[in-house]
Amino acid sequence: MNGSTGGSARAWTPWRVVVMFGGVSLAADMVYEGARSMYGPLLAALGASALVVGLVTGAGEAMALVLRFVFGPLADRTGRYWALTILGYGMTAVCVPLLAVTPFLGGAGLAVGIVLILLERSGKAVRSPSKSALLAHVAVEVGRGRGFGVHKAMDQVGAFSGPLVVAAVLAVSGAIWPAYLVLAVPGAAAMVLLAVLRARVPDPSVYDGSARPAPVASAADPSAGPEDETNLLPTTSAPDPTARTRRGLRAWLAESVGAGLPPEFFRYAAAASLTTGGLVTFGVISFHLTTEGLVPVATVPLVYAGAMAVEALAALVVGSAYDRVGVRVLYVVPVLVALVPALALSSGLAAVLVGVVVWGFAFGVQDSTVKALVAELVEAPRRATAYGVFAGIQGALAVVGGGVVGWLYEASLPTLVVVVALSQAVALILLVTTLRRVEAHTGRGARTRH
Repeated sequence: MNGSTGGSARAWTPWRVVVMFGGVSLAADMVYEGARSMYGPLLAALGASALVVGLVTGAGEAMALVLRFVFGPLADRTGRYWALTILGYGMTAVCVPLLAVTPFLGGAGLAVGIVLILLERSGKAVRSPSKSALLAHVAVEVGRGRGFGVHKAMDQVGAFSGPLVVAAVLAVSGAIWPAYLVLAVPGAAAMVLLAVLRARVPDPSVYDGSARPAPVASAADPSAGPEDETNLLPTTSAPDPTARTRRGLRAWLAESVGAGLPPEFFRYAAAASLTTGGLVTFGVISFHLTTEGLVPVATVPLVYAGAMAVEALAALVVGSAYDRVGVRVLYVVPVLVALVPALALSSGLAAVLVGVVVWGFAFGVQDSTVKALVAELVEAPRRATAYGVFAGIQGALAVVGGGVVGWLYEASLPTLVVVVALSQAVALILLVTTLRRVEAHTGRGARTRH
């Protein structure tokens, strides 16, 4: 990288860059959270059965996580962090508004709608590892817990407002498709903000001094040496194609599943994935709210919006606490997850609403501060890979956990409460032992590096 690149990056303060990333996520979340709030009704209007709705939305959420196994290593191998970030956001910004045309396509509308929904969810997998890696560079100067927490809080402002925008358009128009069309506006805003950020901060690695890092030899490629060195965030050239060819498909697959990442990372991923798998989805909670007659169907989006607000608050509070007291603040996550089914699936509305608050708090920590420690465990050249592997493991456990929760909800609610509590006890034990190893290794509680 030339000197002008570094100077251009440093023209903005770290907080300004973090807030700009947050603005991109805020606008994008308005798009896809607003869209997700109505995927079921849209697919039903296009002729889908309940089974199809469940399969499509379930497959979409799995793709949003598991495909990061591919796009995390792809980012680290090619160095195209910005390109993948822009592509992923672009997929969301384009696919969601296009859903507005599906009611006018006749018999093809359902098929097109399914494809667009799956592409939109895949866009999250394309961008997330690269975006998290870019943000991790900048957040080190403001505190990674605070940086990821503020980003998540702004993200959740979009998650809160998007469904409200959709509800307002539905109330005025009486139809679903205009709501998707309106979401083109925040989608365009996200892409404009992203373009400005990319132009002003082409190389976020200058914020933590990791520009032009020495290559990290992985288990898949132990012979990697100085001839393989590339910029972490190249702007004009790609890594040597002959080097990539030499590594081959076998090395690619090994790196995709995290070959060479530290053992502590995998222990931590296992603990975090148990909490992800044990956290009852809002789909099950909303099903419970409506089938038990606790609230009218039209009220469910408002409950969801409230949970998004709690999630934003959790990201800020726990993110700040992470930087002050260290990794032990994460012990709260399995405790919160264990409380959710007993509260949110009870027969009283007050208890259910308290459970929704607990759910929102747990989800907010899972999707923000939990990521901060990944940046501490893995060095910058493998960080996007690590985020991809981390999310992939979470996605696999989420699919299993979702199925188990759904089955036990119908079979025996007390058994569901006990099973989730036991899984979180295991998660807590694994988390405690892992973080103690990290603390012993670092000698300072694995707090954010400066």
